[in-house]
Amino acid sequence: MNIYQAQLMDYYQHPRNKGALPNPDFVSEQYNPSCGDSIVMQGLVQHGRITQLMFDGRGCVISQAIASMITEQCRDKTLDEIATLDQDFVQQFVGGSLGPTRLKCALLPLQVLQEAIKHYQQRDRDHAQ
Repeated sequence: MNIYQAQLMDYYQHPRNKGALPNPDFVSEQYNPSCGDSIVMQGLVQHGRITQLMFDGRGCVISQAIASMITEQCRDKTLDEIATLDQDFVQQFVGGSLGPTRLKCALLPLQVLQEAIKHYQQRDRDHAQ
């Protein structure tokens, strides 16, 4: 088992920041019907920066472990920084490239987070008008 596989297993077996926030500023959920992965992201935002980030879900090792890793990596980042994260950001967690099916699993948590932030920012713009 290489270091990336060991790290993924650790995050899968001992997830960080798994659960629900009492009054989140944003919530988003996506389900991947092709593999059964499900991810919910919730967060708190202060001054355009994520101050708390939690996830919940079920699915394969890759989707769940990366969701946990993202909650750690994205805390204290600005919403604009998170919007620019891409496939390379996610692939650093697995130490290389993934096939198309596994890549969908790996990208799901980031897509959920970015969707949540998009909705949060839109809601903020709507309230400002």
